[in-house]
Amino acid sequence: MFKLDTIISLAKRRGFVFQSSEIYGGINGCWDYGPLGVELLLNIKKIWWHEMTSRTNIEGLDASILMHPKVWEASGHLTQFSDPMIDNKISKARYRADNLIEDFIEKLRKKNKNDLADECEQRLEHAQEPSDYYKIIMDYGINDPVSGNADWTEVRNFNLMFKTFIGPLDDAASTIYLRPESAQGIFVNFKNVMECGRQKIPFGIAQIGKAFRNEINTKNFLFRTREFEQMEMQFFVKPGEEKEWFDYWKEQRWNWYVKYGMKPEKLRWKEHEKLAHYANYAVDIEFEFPFGFGEIEGIHSRTDFDLSAHQKLSGKKLEYIDANTKERYTPYVVETSGGVSRGLMAFLCNAYDEEDTGEGDKRTVLHLHNSLAPIKCAVFPLVNKDGMPEKAQAIYEDLQKYFKVQYDVSGAIGRRYRRQDEIGTPYCVTIDGDTMSDNTVTIRDRDTMQQEKINADNLKMYLFDKLHK
Repeated sequence: MFKLDTIISLAKRRGFVFQSSEIYGGINGCWDYGPLGVELLLNIKKIWWHEMTSRTNIEGLDASILMHPKVWEASGHLTQFSDPMIDNKISKARYRADNLIEDFIEKLRKKNKNDLADECEQRLEHAQEPSDYYKIIMDYGINDPVSGNADWTEVRNFNLMFKTFIGPLDDAASTIYLRPESAQGIFVNFKNVMECGRQKIPFGIAQIGKAFRNEINTKNFLFRTREFEQMEMQFFVKPGEEKEWFDYWKEQRWNWYVKYGMKPEKLRWKEHEKLAHYANYAVDIEFEFPFGFGEIEGIHSRTDFDLSAHQKLSGKKLEYIDANTKERYTPYVVETSGGVSRGLMAFLCNAYDEEDTGEGDKRTVLHLHNSLAPIKCAVFPLVNKDGMPEKAQAIYEDLQKYFKVQYDVSGAIGRRYRRQDEIGTPYCVTIDGDTMSDNTVTIRDRDTMQQEKINADNLKMYLFDKLHK
């Protein structure tokens, strides 16, 4: 298994991801997506959006990032969206108490102290109040990784929402929040979308949008960040039918990742033993990153908590009336929620490989699914003479109308192949002497490294066929 630093280095070197504000020393937990990164992000969002909204019973939405503060009161975020934080008095370092305990448990397991680890883990699973976490830390003598001592403050809850102000005054009456999740925008628009879309239960609302969390400890590259995009779909169902739909969407979402190239052995289910206050079923799809398994998508049965809470606080009916039976009820919701940037990181880690070419050489290659690859094809003139650059340029300009294509004339042809392998380009087209005599071009496949000759006039249809399989 390669290290996470390998992916981070590739991401910066080839223009996938840059540290935000890097020339000023950067800002932790915030990242910028370069020319290749933005293409990969768009491709992930495109295939997710098509997967959802190509269904007749799922509508799209783009809700505002800024919402009425009462939205977060109804959802419980004002009182419950917090992390248990603890400070070390000597080092002044701050930690999430649960993460500190989890790291301690991992160290115990590495030392084969599994009984003690199991005991500590069981207590962690039942911890709910700040005092519960504090007692675990003190009972097990968990030390600060920085200073090595156990001189801790009490554990306190820290709200993760970014607070700002709307209008000219910075006062309590002007307080507003950057949304910590996109789901609430769907819930408050439930009736609007249902009525304008003429939808009947069961139906879903899909949304891709930014969310913001004031994470104290960001870590593991794109895995935990302060600004991120979510791909969420809320599926509204009749109460009592939620388990059936929960199981359905579990299967659908797992299959989506595998369809687009995730190795099944790198994925696993993680059942929630401690459910959120709104859920009656919950499970995560986890991917094996270089640092271990981590969540890339959650599937949750949220009951009627959100619609009921907004209905109660707003005084507006958010019920469904069955036109045939006249039955009136508040729908239950099954949610699928994945992170775009976590998805990008997982797809990069999944695709990364270092291969022996069989020619006494090694190559770095991203085996990205064709639908995800930022660059679909690269065009090379074999040499910069004999009319080859002009012919290659003409082919490049024609293909660029249909695909994202790169043109490269720099260096030996083998070096150009390696550059494209490293960014996951599925096909390379070389214009050589034969092209000038019989109009054939050489196409090289990224994964097999096999080459074949075809007529240049058939190139566009050849690529359409290969890229859309």
